[in-house]
Amino acid sequence: MTESGGEGEQLALIADAGRRRPRRLAGDDPTTEDRPVALVQVDTGLAHLDRPFEYLVPESMAAGAEPGARVKVRFAGQDLDGWVLERRDTAEHTGRLSPLRRLVSPEAVLTPEALAAARAVAARYAGTLGDVLRLAVPPRHARAEQALATEAPEHPALPPHEPAAWAPYPAGAAFLTRVREGGAPAATALALPSVEPATSWPALVAEAVRAAVEGGRGAVVVVPDHRDVARVEAALAHVLGTGRHTRLTADQGPQARYTAFLKVLRGHVPVVVGTRAAALAPVRDLGLVVWWDDGDDLLDEPRAPYPHVREVLLARAGLAGAAVLAAGHTRSAAVADLVARGVLTPVEADRRAVRRAVPAVRVAGEGDDVGRDAAVAAAHLPTVAWRAAKEALATGPVLVQVPRRGYLPSLSCQDCRRPARCVVCAGPLGLTGPQGPVACRWCGRVETAFSCPACSGTRLRSSVVGARRTAEELGRAFPGVPVERSGAGTVLDAVAGTPRLVVSTPGAEPVAEGGYAAALLLDAWAMLDRPTLDAGEEALRRWCAAAALVRPAAAGGRVVLAGAPLHVTVPAVEALVRWDPAWFADRELAERRELSLPPTARLAALTGTRAAVTAALAGLSLPTSASVLGPLPQAEERWRALVTVPVEDGPALAAELTALRARASARKEPDPVTVRVDPRDPTA
Repeated sequence: MTESGGEGEQLALIADAGRRRPRRLAGDDPTTEDRPVALVQVDTGLAHLDRPFEYLVPESMAAGAEPGARVKVRFAGQDLDGWVLERRDTAEHTGRLSPLRRLVSPEAVLTPEALAAARAVAARYAGTLGDVLRLAVPPRHARAEQALATEAPEHPALPPHEPAAWAPYPAGAAFLTRVREGGAPAATALALPSVEPATSWPALVAEAVRAAVEGGRGAVVVVPDHRDVARVEAALAHVLGTGRHTRLTADQGPQARYTAFLKVLRGHVPVVVGTRAAALAPVRDLGLVVWWDDGDDLLDEPRAPYPHVREVLLARAGLAGAAVLAAGHTRSAAVADLVARGVLTPVEADRRAVRRAVPAVRVAGEGDDVGRDAAVAAAHLPTVAWRAAKEALATGPVLVQVPRRGYLPSLSCQDCRRPARCVVCAGPLGLTGPQGPVACRWCGRVETAFSCPACSGTRLRSSVVGARRTAEELGRAFPGVPVERSGAGTVLDAVAGTPRLVVSTPGAEPVAEGGYAAALLLDAWAMLDRPTLDAGEEALRRWCAAAALVRPAAAGGRVVLAGAPLHVTVPAVEALVRWDPAWFADRELAERRELSLPPTARLAALTGTRAAVTAALAGLSLPTSASVLGPLPQAEERWRALVTVPVEDGPALAAELTALRARASARKEPDPVTVRVDPRDPTA
């Protein structure tokens, strides 16, 4: 027998393992007469076996093994988890069938709508249904099932509320009315900055959710992190009252997460808010899906098949006939593409309302006109930034955004400015503290005798100042002013409205009571020079998120952007000064359309060894419209190829990539190729 023939025989045996009935033992449960065949999605973890299998339903499990229930089945000599998808009167397979081994729980945790959405997501991202179901349904917790009442409680009447957050948007009232009346409008809202809770973006989201609840439907709200969840929860409690929503996040712990899941499943609450773990929550009568800040990388699932929350919620809305709201202070290129294709309708405030809401923005060149005070010069603050901070500290807190965490995360040669690199792994050299030795940030090797390979210089200088060092320098520049840090390890949710300096890395900015009096956005070049496709988009998103925490210009709020290039026009800087993120998103989209890059095209990244990627490309039957770049070398002997097709050929490409993964799984290839469809950064 040839090797290929033996492999085929082995796969046939594995595939039939769930179909053959084992020899009956005395006392075995007889098979039920009512729909005796169960179609089970077995969690094999193998792409080539990602399909349902037929099993017999014992009489003892007849009442509980209904569609959506968890079961244990015998498969290839192992007891594996599975979900019952369907009960049938007859089997398609003509041979013997194995019985279900155990009914894990009669709770129908996999709803038909969630199953349909999971299939759509798997097809969109060339994944397997099993992978998506693991994201959709949290692990079972028996105590949580027993502790939660089966019947949903009665809710009191909604408290009176006037939708103040939507008042500045001309189309806002029409959107809320359509949601309330059971319609399915799809909109993207550019939220105005506001330091008042009643008109902030969480209130904007909560009022849209209330419209769905008033219409007798439920809602799913997905935000990037737990601090956003807390803010939206507070707004929902104010707008809906208590008892109508629950939070669902991956960091809740097994019992708390499963309890929240069951509350939604059993209809205890019509609204769920959470991180990406809530995207497939089984809300009854789904009427609205909402996600905030589309460009945040926390909305990208890091596990296969790597879906984005945007695509998951759009799939759910399409299946359920629900309304859609994509909101943010900025607009990503992906959302701009949905607007251009007519999928989403923009909802924006007029320019007069924008000018009233935003702080005054000024651009200062890093190092130009540095203040005379030596401490100010050491803090790398331009005079305009130092003056803005000094004046603002008389009335409230000042936010200082630093794009790098740590102390001195990047060093360079003092003489030629060449980046200092480790002689072992070529990683960047940096300082972790004022007394710490110079060490590699990748391998940790301590550099005791630096010598520049370009000029033989032995002195080092800081090329990027981290948040810790910035906090030290600002403390000396503003003696007597409290300095707080928010970043990796210590993320603050909120700070008092009294004068203080708050040094934060992007994304960790705490909310200030009454808003910040000013914000200093330092080292703008570090945000713009990131070697990623979305560097400009990400920089604008981070800047606007910080600026949105500042009081409006009429109340003295100001923002100073320091370190931006002054010799060229930078679209992201211009968009911040004008506060026109829609213009920037449209410009970014046009550039990507010219280059056939996502979201105007479908792109798949194939990563693996050079031989594996080359073989995978040779085995693909690509559409004639496809273009292939690579394989090109990546880090650690990994190679990557990029396959691009027009959007209309995206389903064909995804289907071919799914077949590729199935073939690799069936052959048990030692070096499988990782497939990612529309990755955030194709070159990373």
